[in-house]
Amino acid sequence: MEFHDYLRVLRRQLVLVVAGLLIGLSTGALVAMLTPPRYEASADVMVTVQVSDTATSSDRALATSYAMQAVGTYRTVLTSSLVLSPVIEDLNLSTSPERLAGRISTDAAVNSAIISISVENRNPGQAARIANAVTESFTTVVTETLEKREQETAYSVRLVTLQSAQVPTVPVAPNLPLSLVVGALIGLAVGIGVALLRATLDQRVRTASDVEASVAVPVLGQIPLDADAAEHPLAVSSAPQGQRAEAFRALRTNVRFLFSKGQGVFVITSSGPGEGKSTTAGNLALAFADAGHRVALVDGDLRLPRIAEYFGIEGGIGLSDVLAGRVELNDVIERWGRSALFILPAGTVPPNPAELLGSRTMAQLVEALTAAFDVVIIDAPPLLLVTDAAVIARVATGAILVAASGSTHAAHLADAGKGIEAVDARVLGTVLTKVRAAGAEKNPYDAHAARSGA
Repeated sequence: MEFHDYLRVLRRQLVLVVAGLLIGLSTGALVAMLTPPRYEASADVMVTVQVSDTATSSDRALATSYAMQAVGTYRTVLTSSLVLSPVIEDLNLSTSPERLAGRISTDAAVNSAIISISVENRNPGQAARIANAVTESFTTVVTETLEKREQETAYSVRLVTLQSAQVPTVPVAPNLPLSLVVGALIGLAVGIGVALLRATLDQRVRTASDVEASVAVPVLGQIPLDADAAEHPLAVSSAPQGQRAEAFRALRTNVRFLFSKGQGVFVITSSGPGEGKSTTAGNLALAFADAGHRVALVDGDLRLPRIAEYFGIEGGIGLSDVLAGRVELNDVIERWGRSALFILPAGTVPPNPAELLGSRTMAQLVEALTAAFDVVIIDAPPLLLVTDAAVIARVATGAILVAASGSTHAAHLADAGKGIEAVDARVLGTVLTKVRAAGAEKNPYDAHAARSGA
């Protein structure tokens, strides 16, 4: 994915990201409240070198270098049992040298002879006492054990306490601001990670970019989501000034570019059920009729027909009966209202829809409709359920795939496109339905104009 794809995913999963942030903040605050307060007391010790009056300049330089090198060794010695055992005994502490060492930290700057000794404890007074006791024991060990010499030398190492530990008044932990920041960052990172993982696992198409990534054809239209679509599927006639009706008119404009020799036969299908193919077919037919085209709308879904129901006409006799030779086309195709739209319903549900739709009679029927109408729109069953749509597409100008935003899987859509191409038919374009307002990337006409250079 590109950067803008990540931004789109995060916008889409904003609730999840914000939830992660809030959970992180709450966790950070809870950790801070449940963490017992800890105090830190610090003392500073300086490693010094005393040289004799008879020491040469090289002896002085050697002594200084030795002191600098000894700082690293002394920091290790400082948390050893040699230093800490006397502290435990003197202060009567109920702990071991190893556990006490875990509460002691040392620090020394580069090329510095000063060692900082810090001790953490829940009791501020105890923290200061332990820090001073460690300093005293450390000084004793260094001067009387590590640096004790049997014979006089040109220099000797001593430790000088620069700053004794004072009783701290402010705890170093819990640090509420730090806990909140860390919790927020972790929660935000988890929220973003879960959002991206969910987007990766969720292969449903949501935008025109998702559709184009699945099927390499133009997105001819984006139809907005409408809660009343189930009750009023024909938006072009029921709400001609509405947003959905305008989207179907924009779709009509784009489909008009797909005409061959001034005419077009288009199979409207989808990968699965409930994606809006019949609604798209019906509204597209109405949009063409409103523009003055003679339109034939054929319900080619002989298994679960919808067109007759949407237009409120009798659909008991229709396409299947014509293909079976029981009636003539002119006897069952009927004009809808006063428009230039003629509808051929599905008719009797046959036991062999695929055979009828793939017959020579079907090809002759399409030829007859093409000769009589400017536009022929055929509503066909979903491709992944049956092969009917692919069979019909062979005798049409091409197929238009309908995908529903938020429900159609990208892999299913891609398989549907391959199913059309497998029978040497063409996928002319796609239509994305049920698009939420934030999911519409661009105007469908602008998208087509940009590709065609119009």
